[in-house]
Amino acid sequence: MSGSGGEAAAQCNHESPPLMPHGRRVKVIAVEEHLSTEAFLRTAHALDVIAGDEAEMALMRTVEESPVLRARLVDVDARLREMDAAGQDMAVLSLNPPGVQPYPATDAVPLARAFNDELAAIVRRYPGRFGGLGTAAPQDPAAAAAEIERVMGPLGLNGIMINSHTGGRYLDEPEFAPLLAAAEASRAPIYLHPRMLAAYRDYGMSGAVWGYQAEAGLHAMRLILSGTLDRYPGLTFVLGHLGEGIPYWLRRIDNRHAFAARTAGAATSMPRLSLTPSEYFRRNFVLTTSGMDDPDVLGLAVGAVGEDNVMFAIDFPYEDPAAAVAFLRNAPLTEDQRTALGHRTAERVFRLT
Repeated sequence: MSGSGGEAAAQCNHESPPLMPHGRRVKVIAVEEHLSTEAFLRTAHALDVIAGDEAEMALMRTVEESPVLRARLVDVDARLREMDAAGQDMAVLSLNPPGVQPYPATDAVPLARAFNDELAAIVRRYPGRFGGLGTAAPQDPAAAAAEIERVMGPLGLNGIMINSHTGGRYLDEPEFAPLLAAAEASRAPIYLHPRMLAAYRDYGMSGAVWGYQAEAGLHAMRLILSGTLDRYPGLTFVLGHLGEGIPYWLRRIDNRHAFAARTAGAATSMPRLSLTPSEYFRRNFVLTTSGMDDPDVLGLAVGAVGEDNVMFAIDFPYEDPAAAVAFLRNAPLTEDQRTALGHRTAERVFRLT
């Protein structure tokens, strides 16, 4: 990470938000913006990886060792210059995936704490330019719960990012109850970021081509259909990529869930739910645009959950900030919808001031 020499300029001289078609300037906050630090990378890359995560981590370490991508992850002053050039006011930062989840708990817990301390320092150093999503180690649910409380309390961050499955296990499973209880009590939004699964490793499907959305969508549906959101109704989950395909399926999910509950509920051990699946989705999930600069898909998502449940995101450093902001500027939205996507929903969900 570069030093603080550019701080004053970063805080005072950033460009105005982009002009929208109607001429009014709209504040732009992007909320899936990854970073790392040299200290984190040096430590993490020297650690052993838990069984089953070796292929994913080999790929991610290759990415993080690429000079160009590494610089974009760790150089905060260069990031601010790129934000200014694109007309982006603020970024909600999160640790580059898959975070600390591929490591043994004895390594992952202190690694999460150290990174969160660094992230909080970055947010403090550049007031008004960054928010932060802390990281946690679900491998140790009690420690993860304590870290969520620290992230939302003394560190003053804005939520947490969980990189979906941990050793093939998902947050609906009973062992993660302390983590979910702490997130609900602390009002910590949980950004569910995808991870790789073995079934998608062939033909390049493992990452953003297909496997990412399928894996994160699976996690979200497990949370909905398991009854987890009846036990923790105050939780807020954030899904990138305009909902990981779920908005497209909502009508069929409701229809087929009702049919299955009537005809095969006992045989399939389906929990009895208080709401329909789509009602949980609209109540407990907020979507982001990250990497989905498609006006038709955006229209579908806004129609499915409403503009007050969709936020702008870039997916830095993996997508182009200028292209993403141009999409927000030119998408066929009303003025109120553009304001909600541009900053209003993010300010509410992440309590940004």
